[in-house]
Amino acid sequence: MSRIGNKEILILENVTVKADPVRSANGASGQVLNVTGENGSLSVQVRPEIQISISDGKILLTRVNETKLAKSLHGLSRTLVANAIEGVSKGFKKDLEIIGVGFRAEVANNILQLKIGFSHPVEVKPREGISFEVKKNIISVIGIDKQLVGQTAAEIRNLKKPEPYKGKGIKYVGEKIIRKVGKAVKSAGTGA
Repeated sequence: MSRIGNKEILILENVTVKADPVRSANGASGQVLNVTGENGSLSVQVRPEIQISISDGKILLTRVNETKLAKSLHGLSRTLVANAIEGVSKGFKKDLEIIGVGFRAEVANNILQLKIGFSHPVEVKPREGISFEVKKNIISVIGIDKQLVGQTAAEIRNLKKPEPYKGKGIKYVGEKIIRKVGKAVKSAGTGA
C-alpha cells in the first residue's frame, strides 16, 4: 500500500489542470497532465499503470492493477504531479555558496560567470526555464521544474567541489563538509 500515492493533491486557486490521453510507441495508453499557473506551464507524463481522476479541486492517482511495477510507480507519479503544481504556482529555488579567497560570481545577460580559481572565468548558460541570482557569495538557481533546478545546481557544484582541508569550492547552503586535518609539522630538534 502506497501511503504517498493514496494522498489527494489539492489544486491551488491560480492553477489549471487538464488530463489528456496519449498513446506511446509500444501501444500502451497513458495520460499527460498539463498544469498551468502564474509562473508558467508544465506537462507530466503518467504511465498507463496509473489512472488520474480530477474532481472538486483535487487530483487522485490510483493504480489500474496490483502489479509490482504499478505499485512502484504510484508514489512516484503522485510526487511528480504535486511538484508540477507547486512549481507553476510558487516555483523552486536552490542556493549554492561560494567559499574561497578571490572566488566570485556574477550574472551578466542571464549568464552566470564564475571566478573559481581557474585561469579563466567559467560561464554557465541557463537551460530554458532556469534563471540565476547572485547576492554576495550565494548563487540562487530558480525555476518551475524541480528536477531541472536540482540538476542545474548539481552541475554548478561539480565545477568546483568543496575540498576537505580548507572547504574552498562551491557547496549547497547548509551542506556540511567533513573536514580533514592537514599534515602535522614535526618540531625542530627531534631525532637522534
